[in-house]
Amino acid sequence: MALLRSRRAIPYLLMAPGLLWLLLFFVIPNVQMLVFSLSEGTLRTGFTTPPDVWDIENYTGSISKFSGNFSNSIVYGGLATILCFLIGYPLAYAIAFKGGRWKNLLLFLVIAPFFTSFLIRTISWKIILGNDGPVLAIARDVLHLVPANFSIIGSPLAVVGGLTYQFLPFMVLPLYVSIEKVDRRLIEAAQDLYAGPWRRGGMIAGALFGAFALIALQVGLGYGAFIGEDAAPAAVAAAALVGALVGGLVGAFLISQSFIRVTFPLSLPGVFAASILTFIPAIGDYVNPQLLGSPKTQMVGNVIQGRFLDQNDYPIAAALAFLLMAGILLAIFLYAKLLGTEELTGGTA
Repeated sequence: MALLRSRRAIPYLLMAPGLLWLLLFFVIPNVQMLVFSLSEGTLRTGFTTPPDVWDIENYTGSISKFSGNFSNSIVYGGLATILCFLIGYPLAYAIAFKGGRWKNLLLFLVIAPFFTSFLIRTISWKIILGNDGPVLAIARDVLHLVPANFSIIGSPLAVVGGLTYQFLPFMVLPLYVSIEKVDRRLIEAAQDLYAGPWRRGGMIAGALFGAFALIALQVGLGYGAFIGEDAAPAAVAAAALVGALVGGLVGAFLISQSFIRVTFPLSLPGVFAASILTFIPAIGDYVNPQLLGSPKTQMVGNVIQGRFLDQNDYPIAAALAFLLMAGILLAIFLYAKLLGTEELTGGTA
């Protein structure tokens, strides 16, 4: 009997260090931050905490006052996640199916940037996109694609580009693991059952997706709008046309029915995990907007960092952190329902 009890206790003993770690460094700090988010005062004047005061204004006031920063976080984080997926899925697919004996080297190249500090990588990106950097030097001085006063640094393009670069490995690695697990025999069986080229359907689907993606990218970065003072319908229409052409060509010639019916559905767990792992750090980042952006491109992470470290306004900073956390959890819940997490993981969302 004692032996049976000891065996039943083994899983709990194995979980105990991890649970203790979460309790000390996640649960307790979050409870303390929740208390601060409902408090009044500063470090200089002292804090009045619950139950003496319940300052809900920290939440309601933050939503209205920093709505622009919340919008920037959602738009920039979402665009970076989409771009990481558009770049990362073909890369992961190529490594898994075409990498051969070079797989390990290619995977090492994917994670190689992690051997350098996050801050150093962002500063390097700032140099590359600077007014005297190679990108503008070629586009402005050689190809004459942009005017002489054109600048990338300080724009949403620089922020989204930095976020995409920084978090691309978070997208590629889970996708690679998921695609690598796909049974090649299923693909061969699908091809034997006439799941060949997907010309017409691929062209239509690719054109629609390409047009939507490029319009979302252009509007999200602030280089085009449908209505308002900055409306540029011609630019939006041009972006839609380019996206439709590129997407249609890709869909018609590079995507097959076996990919649509077998490979992609089986890789959806990796798509879900990779999207979450990319979106969460991207939406809360403050280094890239600080170094690559301008005051107009500041995200919620910048406001939280400033309120905590510069202004010592702990109640507002804590409230913003919880609002950001709640928004992320809501987005994950809706995304899980959209993809059908029950089928992906065997559980419920």
